Amino acid sequence: MQVSKFGQRFTRHTGARELMDDLGAALADDQPVMMLGGGNPAHIPAVQDVFRARLRDVMSDEPSFRRMFGNYSDPAGETKFRTALAGLLKREFGWDLGPANIALTAGRQGGFFLLFNLLAGEYPDGSHKRILLPVTPEYIGYEDLGVTENLFIAQRPSIEQLDDQMFKYHVNFADLHAGEDVSAICVSRPTNPTGNMLTDDEILQLAAIAEQRGVPFIIDNAYGMPFPQIVFTDVRPVWSENIILCMSLSKLGLPAIRTGIVIANEEIIDALSGMNAIVNLAVSSVGAVLLQELVESGEIIKLASRVIRPYYQERVEQAVAWVHESLAGTQYRIHKPEGALFLWLWFPGLPNGCEELYRRLKARDVLVVSGQHFFPGIDKDWPHCHECIRVNYSQDRESVRQGIKIIGEEVRRAYEAA
Repeated sequence: MQVSKFGQRFTRHTGARELMDDLGAALADDQPVMMLGGGNPAHIPAVQDVFRARLRDVMSDEPSFRRMFGNYSDPAGETKFRTALAGLLKREFGWDLGPANIALTAGRQGGFFLLFNLLAGEYPDGSHKRILLPVTPEYIGYEDLGVTENLFIAQRPSIEQLDDQMFKYHVNFADLHAGEDVSAICVSRPTNPTGNMLTDDEILQLAAIAEQRGVPFIIDNAYGMPFPQIVFTDVRPVWSENIILCMSLSKLGLPAIRTGIVIANEEIIDALSGMNAIVNLAVSSVGAVLLQELVESGEIIKLASRVIRPYYQERVEQAVAWVHESLAGTQYRIHKPEGALFLWLWFPGLPNGCEELYRRLKARDVLVVSGQHFFPGIDKDWPHCHECIRVNYSQDRESVRQGIKIIGEEVRRAYEAA
């Protein structure tokens, strides 16, 4: 089959494709697999009970049922939900916004595809603009979203060594340069894959740089405040007319409904609405109708703070203890887990690199994600890119415990064989 350049670009092997292929194969197979690779959130019974109750309410109310299933929404997404969310953010944080500042997308990944290609790539004057990632590693899903090559420019972090085998990445502001070819700055907070939480000071510095350059500052807030609130340190979210804040319903426990949220100035939202109309006609209203009352009442924040956040806090502490137990005596570091669903493990000088470790673990039915996929815009000659893996600690306890035990065995063998 002959395909276009677009077709070639979006059918090639990528880290995101490998990740989702592994996930799909594992779920379709009867063979037990320790799924420590994907980004699927935990199935928290108390949260699922809330969603079931809401779904029953919608099914019993004819107007709500029609809004959820029977009618196209506005190109920016379901209007009542956007109004409710704007009201919630204004009450909680004092942000001066309304429904015209919010657009829904077909998942957060779909939203970033629209945003990145709206802001970067080939411009009418022949110039090529790029997205600056001021600290890597970064989200695996970014790298291959551009319809043109070379969409990202990125920077290595500074690395702070901490006690108890921990470390933490920071933005290296001394070397940070936002050149004329930069059309936006983007970070995830908390960061997927590392669980890093950029400090309030780092965020304000980056926002000031973007403002000075006259480019948007994109903050990927999929795991952050006010929901799903998978955050283990005290932070306060920020937004302004120059900030594009991206959220999602996935990490609340609803990944299958594919609902992304973009909060931005009205010009950006209008552009995304136009793109939605062309690509999708309209986005799904399922998630928006399902959660509208929870957002309107503020119950979604209570659910996040009282159930979701404590659940993941307990799980990450247990997972860290298992890592220390399984990897004791080897060369390992854990990125300080400050949020999200993942542990980021660093094995300095890992013989044969993380790709080989990924294959050895997969052969033992343990699925992780190899670290080199998380460095978009970075020269992969940097050894650190090949010394890390991402581990999802949110799946069932026994799978996580056993998977971490096997990781310890394979890492130990790798070092001993060298």
